Amino acid sequence: MKLFKYIGFVCVACLICACDFKLKPFDEVVSEEEEVRIQRYDRLESLYLTTGDFSALQQMSTDYPIETRTLIENVLGLGTVDDPEINSRFLRFFQDSTLQVMISDAEAQYANMDDLNSELTSAFHKLRIWVPTLKVPMVYAQISALDQSIVVGDASVGICLDKYLGENYSVYRKYYDDQQRQTMDRQHIVPDVLLFYLLSQYSLPNFSTCEQQVRDLHLAKIQWVVNKAIGNDFFKSGSINVINRYLAKNPGLSVGEVLSDLDYGKYIH
Repeated sequence: MKLFKYIGFVCVACLICACDFKLKPFDEVVSEEEEVRIQRYDRLESLYLTTGDFSALQQMSTDYPIETRTLIENVLGLGTVDDPEINSRFLRFFQDSTLQVMISDAEAQYANMDDLNSELTSAFHKLRIWVPTLKVPMVYAQISALDQSIVVGDASVGICLDKYLGENYSVYRKYYDDQQRQTMDRQHIVPDVLLFYLLSQYSLPNFSTCEQQVRDLHLAKIQWVVNKAIGNDFFKSGSINVINRYLAKNPGLSVGEVLSDLDYGKYIH
């Protein structure tokens, strides 16, 4: 299980150079089997945490056993799901008045996710055309008590809705600076899902010992692919400019080749 804690990347506003990189054309028609629909795990979680409805907890454990274990053990760190007292501990943890308000606000803001489902479906459809071997994960929503934004598992991606309530959300002003809050809104969800999932699938070996420039370029390369998948330059940085310039000179590369290539020396020189 891989957990990615989103801490907000510094996106330096700058002009992106023109790039003639060739992408394989794709069919815009998406079948029902290819649709990505965010699983509403958060609704079961909300029902249990606000009313104590035990049937909701049972459904969480039955329908989403891995996601429930990940939330309780890895994200919140409350103990093991096998602990006889864990359900009560889980419920008590969220009785804080601020968390109760956040649960309510998240459910209200995200009552409808059709726009996010459509954007994710389109983006993953493009990625699957470009990289046929890439598996599309199960995407679900949850409440994480501000611990994380995106949680990536072996075959799933969890969206923590309480971290996407808008940069002007009152609670955020107490804990996050202006730059951090700019990443905590609805429009960041789809790019974040794609970014962290692709980072999990195309990891950088020996990340902790790599030079900072190599780390920056690896991240920028993934961000570049996300930009192409969503159809706009959402992520902007000097490192993405470097990626753009290199790929403009090498238009024959496929997205799969770009993702798999870890030789960053040629991007620099």
